[in-house]
Amino acid sequence: MVTSPNDPPPRAAAPDRALPHRPITRRQFRFERDTLTFANELVWEYQADPRNGEMRPRRNERPPEYTHRCFVMARSVRQFYLHARFDPDQPVVDAPTYRALIRTVVRRSPRFPSPDREQVVVPGYDSLRAFSHAQTPLLKAECGPPWQSYFVWSHWRMVFPIGRRHQERVARRLVEAVRTRPPPVVHLFRFPRITINHALVLFGATGSGQETRFDAYDPNIPARPVALQYDRIRRMFIFPATHYWGGGGVSVTEAYAGWPY
Repeated sequence: MVTSPNDPPPRAAAPDRALPHRPITRRQFRFERDTLTFANELVWEYQADPRNGEMRPRRNERPPEYTHRCFVMARSVRQFYLHARFDPDQPVVDAPTYRALIRTVVRRSPRFPSPDREQVVVPGYDSLRAFSHAQTPLLKAECGPPWQSYFVWSHWRMVFPIGRRHQERVARRLVEAVRTRPPPVVHLFRFPRITINHALVLFGATGSGQETRFDAYDPNIPARPVALQYDRIRRMFIFPATHYWGGGGVSVTEAYAGWPY
């Protein structure tokens, strides 16, 4: 975890303070409806070292075809939520038509929703989940190239100290965001030793005791939701172990939300 040397020692969590009101989003984000079915593939395979638990990388024996797009996929999921409406009552159309519709969606803002009358209507499917299952090659081709995962303007925030007070503010903001705003895209990282640099889409938050648990869509794990935890006592985020990450503390900021938090 990257922290400021001037941070005070951990303290008991304070009750959440009131946050500015924001309008309720038009519908609830649902994992089984609003996510992509295909994965951001990994260039490396990872295996935990039994001596110290560190993840040891090795080249993937099967060369991956769709890599370095975690932010591209997270952004696209949010854009489809903000700008698209699926209509299963209309017939399935041809590839060029779908290609044009995808391009229209991903060229729109990842921050602000389109008015209802300007929503992009995607015919033939009832959800992004169904659409991405049937039209995987088109979505992979049109959502965006790998470089767009690196040139996200809010990424510059990682080079500055991330203290516990900052993470406490981020956690409060994210709890409010999943309740009242479109699903937030978050940037998980370690710096300066970059052992993780990844994007998730959050869509739920529950609190119990000293922990807040955020439910998340992980582009690397499309089959199921994952968890991002916030420890209120230590005021730090924890991302549990996955097949590509050994688990532990991470710094978290919100992307596509104006001034980076």
